[in-house]
Amino acid sequence: MVGLTDEQVMLRDMAREWSDKENPVAAFRKARDAGHAEGYDPAVYAQMAEMGWTGIIIPEEFGGSDFGFAGLGLVLEELGRNVAAAPLAASSTAAMAIILGGSDAQKAKYLPKIASGELVATLAIDEGAHHNPEKIETVVEGGKINGAKAFVAEGDSASLFVVAAKDGLYLVDGDADGVSRAKRAVVDSRSHAEIAFDDVAIGNDSRLAEGGDDLRGKVLDCARVIACAEMLGLAVQAFATTNDYLKTRVQFGQVLSSFQALQHRMAEMFGDLEMMRSAVEAALQALDTDIGSAAETVAVAKATANDTVHRLTHEMIQLHGGIGMTDEHDAGFYFKRARVLESQWGGSGYHRERFAKLNSY
Repeated sequence: MVGLTDEQVMLRDMAREWSDKENPVAAFRKARDAGHAEGYDPAVYAQMAEMGWTGIIIPEEFGGSDFGFAGLGLVLEELGRNVAAAPLAASSTAAMAIILGGSDAQKAKYLPKIASGELVATLAIDEGAHHNPEKIETVVEGGKINGAKAFVAEGDSASLFVVAAKDGLYLVDGDADGVSRAKRAVVDSRSHAEIAFDDVAIGNDSRLAEGGDDLRGKVLDCARVIACAEMLGLAVQAFATTNDYLKTRVQFGQVLSSFQALQHRMAEMFGDLEMMRSAVEAALQALDTDIGSAAETVAVAKATANDTVHRLTHEMIQLHGGIGMTDEHDAGFYFKRARVLESQWGGSGYHRERFAKLNSY
């Protein structure tokens, strides 16, 4: 990111060093094989909390550091480089929903616990196989919420759900009577669950009502850019790993990087990667400046990130040849995680159409 402050440089360098040394790709493989019920290693998330990452976007008065989305993006990019499994993105997005739409009492109750890592929270928005926030059937009537949410990230372990109903966003305790979870196996080996709400009693203080008419849209834009930051890390490492491989792999008596056709492919990917970085960083900065005016920038960032991470992880598999298809190689981890994040919070087509509508095309 261009023009980083001294504090942001320190944050990025700390995240890079810790991720490479303490939580490399081998740690993800180990956690996957261990089969943690949460979909991640709780001890690793506790370390992230100790370093203050769980409170990056949370105001200081609630135990956070208020480093903004630019700061959070730096950390998530580094975690994405090593496909780190953690509920940091989900909890940060849920925290932002409370920051934008919560009352003083709601903020005081939940934000310090999210900032400390004690509480894992997540969004429960979509109800079908594809992102469609305009189609919500979950309802709140008579002080009870009913509905179901599909493929909720970190749904296996979250203690708090930010639930989209027809009339707004609600905070629902994960242990409340009537809340049930069904694990969903997804290719990235991360936590995804279907969450059902069957006559779940909610209090008058559970609705997020302070963020205006477009609160859900603002929260979703935060979620989209947070996903983009992780995708940027995936794309950066996919490119670097592939580039290193081409420089060392000998075929027909020559290193692969000496073949002009492969040089052209890598040059095109480098250009795509730089465009992706520009789009994602612009969206992170737009959220820090004015979330309400960031919709167009976010749509461009998500569509660009989707397309680029798709191509770079695909090429990572292709250019590694047969070894790239095996579970023993790390390429598959990047490919699979990228596919999940591409569809999460809207695919490229969704955001191109959104951009067109925002500009009255």
